[in-house]
Amino acid sequence: MKRQINFNAGPAALPREVLQQAAQSVIEYAGTGLSILELPHRSREFKEIIEESKALVKDICGIGDDYEVIWLQGGGRMQFCMVPMNFMSPGASAGYIDSGKWAADAAKYAGFYGKALVLESSKQTNYNKLPDWPSAIHPALSYVHFTTNNTIYGTQWKSVPATGVPLIADMSSDIFSRRHDYSKYSLFYAVAQKNIGAAGNTMVVIRKDMLARIKNTLPPMLDYRAHVKENSILNTSNVFGIYVSLLMLRWTKSQGIYTIERNNIEKAKLLYETLDISTRFKAYVSEPEHRSIMNVCFTAISPEAEKDLLSLCAENGITGIKGHRSVGGFRVSLYNAVTLKDVEQLVWVMKEIEAKSY
Repeated sequence: MKRQINFNAGPAALPREVLQQAAQSVIEYAGTGLSILELPHRSREFKEIIEESKALVKDICGIGDDYEVIWLQGGGRMQFCMVPMNFMSPGASAGYIDSGKWAADAAKYAGFYGKALVLESSKQTNYNKLPDWPSAIHPALSYVHFTTNNTIYGTQWKSVPATGVPLIADMSSDIFSRRHDYSKYSLFYAVAQKNIGAAGNTMVVIRKDMLARIKNTLPPMLDYRAHVKENSILNTSNVFGIYVSLLMLRWTKSQGIYTIERNNIEKAKLLYETLDISTRFKAYVSEPEHRSIMNVCFTAISPEAEKDLLSLCAENGITGIKGHRSVGGFRVSLYNAVTLKDVEQLVWVMKEIEAKSY
């Protein structure tokens, strides 16, 4: 069967070479006589996977040994819990920037453990643009948390001002998509199923001085210090998921962030230009400086155009363009493994609909 063009928001498209390497490892991993699915999580081979993945993350991010890299389970929602549990002492407050559903959920989860202050929000405009960055941040805040890219609405922060307090970022949907100064962050995290692998594990990068800020008594599974101490093997790790992430990190390193960024900008530019001149479709985010290069969200002008786009995409092997269930419309995710040729095929379909008379 011909491979589909995958624009899903996650689990997302993976490079063919990564899929082939992962498939081979399921039969036998690196001459061990075992499948990667059978590889013990405390084996020498898996520890080598962990160490190489950590080194590649630091290399790609341009950060040094003042940061720790750990692999956890539980997805982004677990990080919504772990961040405040580790860094908000009883009675303390933390700042949250509300730029979309996941940013709002992070603040809501934090409210179980302390006072989560929403410093700025664009909820009043249905998140069709980014909120203003706070003009003043109180130095007593435990940290400021924000989401760098919003998958549901298609907005993305292009730059981040200084905060004066620890800055924590959910980078799940645009990690490694562009050149970026990761040293701005005291902690950043990303679920794997966008640009760094398959669903089931989460990368957390934490500056070592943040570990000294943890004062709460926590169960080891919810304590960053315990995971750092045990080198991501506190419990039975997601061996296969972390291995696929290692393959993606190798692929990312081989492509180079400059090339990846250039390709992502080119893909997004083509799609937004098509939308901006369309009489059938309209981009959800109108202000170019707020638009995401990872998730392009748009609506159809008429029910007929919406139906035709879904039908014609299906006929041409294009999948994953339905918008999030909470907002409807369309969402085209342009993660790193998506090619310009893939986007050109979608644009061709959209132009076919443009030529129709309704």
